[in-house]
Amino acid sequence: MRMTMRCTLAISCVLLASATTLFAQDSNGSQRPKLQFIRQNEDWSNFKASEDASIFDRLKRIDLSDDGDVWVGFGGRADARLEAWDGFGFGATTPGNSDEFLLTRAIVHSDLHVGKDLRFWLELKTAQVLGRDQLPGRRRGLDLDTAAVYQAFADWYVVPGNDERDSSLRVRLGRQAFLFGKQRFVSPLPWANTLRTWDGISALFKTGAWEINGFLSYFVPIQKRSFNDSNDDLEFYGVYATKKPVDGGRGYDFFLLGNTRPNVNINGTTGNERRHTLGMRTWGGLGEIAGGKVDAEFEGAYQFGEVGSADVSAYSVTGVVGYTPKEMKFSPRFFLGVDAASGDSSAGGDVGTFHQLFPLGHAYLGLADAFGRQNIFAVNIGAALELAKATRLQIVAHSFSALETNDGFYTVGGGRARTGAVGSSDLGQEIDILVNHKFNGHVSAYGGYSYLIAGDGISNTGPDSNQSFFYLGAAAVF
Repeated sequence: MRMTMRCTLAISCVLLASATTLFAQDSNGSQRPKLQFIRQNEDWSNFKASEDASIFDRLKRIDLSDDGDVWVGFGGRADARLEAWDGFGFGATTPGNSDEFLLTRAIVHSDLHVGKDLRFWLELKTAQVLGRDQLPGRRRGLDLDTAAVYQAFADWYVVPGNDERDSSLRVRLGRQAFLFGKQRFVSPLPWANTLRTWDGISALFKTGAWEINGFLSYFVPIQKRSFNDSNDDLEFYGVYATKKPVDGGRGYDFFLLGNTRPNVNINGTTGNERRHTLGMRTWGGLGEIAGGKVDAEFEGAYQFGEVGSADVSAYSVTGVVGYTPKEMKFSPRFFLGVDAASGDSSAGGDVGTFHQLFPLGHAYLGLADAFGRQNIFAVNIGAALELAKATRLQIVAHSFSALETNDGFYTVGGGRARTGAVGSSDLGQEIDILVNHKFNGHVSAYGGYSYLIAGDGISNTGPDSNQSFFYLGAAAVF
């Protein structure tokens, strides 16, 4: 197995070098938008490839009418990540807790515009996993989706908005990905190999610095080897409003989100669930202290609703403070963050355990992905450094505690990790090291290592092995 992974790593390095050369030159064409993970957010309508442009640039906009009102564009993305685990699941033994494997993903899309009012988007994907045989779940829905429609929607620009100063209204119908705020509650989950998507309708209204997104949808579970169909029992709906920072001021998010889940069991309370999540977020600079810039972010949410006949009352709070000194080597930013999400004080009855919805948990509660945003109090301290113009290093230390010792601890996917109560607030400590490097605007690579020490709350519920996690990944996009 180790020899297979060494061969796979060597092949991946060759492919990465080839991709770097292939995408080395950008066209000098006009109005090149920044490449994004949510590709439909890129605006190629004013792009014009230069005469010496690569085939990839020429594919971004192909006129289908003499006046250019009808045009189509194409794009894609390829990802690969090698992962090596030891002590996975704090020492789970079925089938094992140590393994090395390779995740790969390819996505292609087409983008058809008919005038300024209509747009049709189609995005296909395949996600594969090689060698994940010795960890719980083996080849999971997070890892494997043989061939799937990732997104397929039509946009109608009811009010097009001729420039950024005009108000606009867009209605979108079909399969689509959602990404709101800092992805603490709603994310397409880019870290997972198979991604996350919904079927439904959404409307985006823009006016001035405000963007207001309303939506009604159904979650689309991964079927791995068959068509991914949405589940009518998993409703997801709401309104998410954002006021972008203006002239260095603060930004604001306000949201009201609703979701349903059938036949849940939350710390002894069972039944169909309907929750609403009311929250806000603010971020931006706070001025200068000792010759450096201070920034701060706060996000809070309160949940209400019912599980069966029981009431829901739960909360989540996040605070982050950052400090960026002036004229210091490696341009560091130091930060301190606190995350808290409620749990149940006793089994059965009304529900106090927070439901994390659809987050990018990987970004906030440790890169080893051991804990979800439920019955958790986490403190992190770290630094991000610019080792070179295109290379960044981040080092973060985490401490994890349970808010309620009569509740359990929860996985990064939001499920109860084990049946018993943790009995102790100490869940563990983790150190994360992450390096990102951009070869150019199209090709990037990253690698990292995490070590997680299990606390008494883990020992009280079952195996308590420490976890180590190494990974090395790359992406190419056009």
